[in-house]
Amino acid sequence: MRRVLLCGLLIMLSGCSSLYIDRTYTAKSQDSRAQFLILHYTAIDNPKSLRVLTEDAVSSHYLVTDHTNDLPGQKNPKIFQLVDETRRAYHAGLSSWKGHTQLNAASIGIEIVNIGFRDGPNGREYFDYPKAQMDLVVALVKKIVKEHNIQPDRILGHSDIAPLRKTDPGPRFPWKRLADEGLITWPDERLVAEKKAYYDTVLPNVLWFQQKLEAHGFSPPQNSELDKATRAMISAFQLKYRQSQFDGTPDAETAAILDVMTSGGSVLKRANELGTIHLAK
Repeated sequence: MRRVLLCGLLIMLSGCSSLYIDRTYTAKSQDSRAQFLILHYTAIDNPKSLRVLTEDAVSSHYLVTDHTNDLPGQKNPKIFQLVDETRRAYHAGLSSWKGHTQLNAASIGIEIVNIGFRDGPNGREYFDYPKAQMDLVVALVKKIVKEHNIQPDRILGHSDIAPLRKTDPGPRFPWKRLADEGLITWPDERLVAEKKAYYDTVLPNVLWFQQKLEAHGFSPPQNSELDKATRAMISAFQLKYRQSQFDGTPDAETAAILDVMTSGGSVLKRANELGTIHLAK
C-alpha cells in the first residue's frame, strides 16, 4: 500500500508527464493553419538580413539569400528556415486581404535578399532577382503550396496586403514566372486588349476602381475620391500586373486588367498540362 501511495504521489508531482491522449480519431473538418504565402524583399544584404530576421522583432519562416559571397562558405543562393511553419513569424505586420486581417497568424513568409531600389542622379533604380535565386524561390513556393494547399489568389506580395506601407517585393519581382509555373492566376492578354480598347474611350470613374479593387482583395475606401489610399492600392495592383508603370494612376490599361481579374478573365496554367483554364469569379 505504501508503495502504491508513493507511486501515486510521484505521478501527481510529475504533472502532465503521465497524460495520455487518444489519437484514434481524426476530424474531417480541418485544414492548414497556413492560408496565405507572403513574399518580401529584405532591402539589405545577406549578413544583415540574417541578423535582422533572427535577432530583431521582425522574422520570417524562410530567407532566400542572393548570389553574393558575403556569408561564410556561401557561393550560391541558399534557403534558410528561420521559423518552423507550425509557428507564427512576424513578417506581415498590419495587413489585410479579402476581409482577412493580421495575416501573421495565418501565413508563411518568405524574405528574399534584394536591395530593392536605389535613388540616383537618373532617378530610382530597381534591382533584378537573379535566376538562380528565383529558381530556389519558385521551388520553395511550390513545396509550401503543395503541403498547405494554398490557393493561387493567396500567394501575395507584402505590397498586396499592406499597400499603404510597403512596396516589396517590387516591380522587378517576376510574378509572370509564378503564373507560368501554374502558381498564380494571370490576366488573359486577349481579353485585356479588348477591354482596354473600350476603356480608352470611356474611362470608369474612381468609385468603379475602388469597387474593383475591393473585389480583387484590397480594402479601399468607397468614397469616389482618388485619395492616398486608393492610389496606393492601384499602385500595388500595377506593381504585380503592369510593372512598366505603377504610379497609381487609374488609366485604361489598369481598368482593363482589373476588369479581367475580377470578371472571370484570369487564367491558371495547369502544371504538366497543355492550355489554360479560365477561372470563374
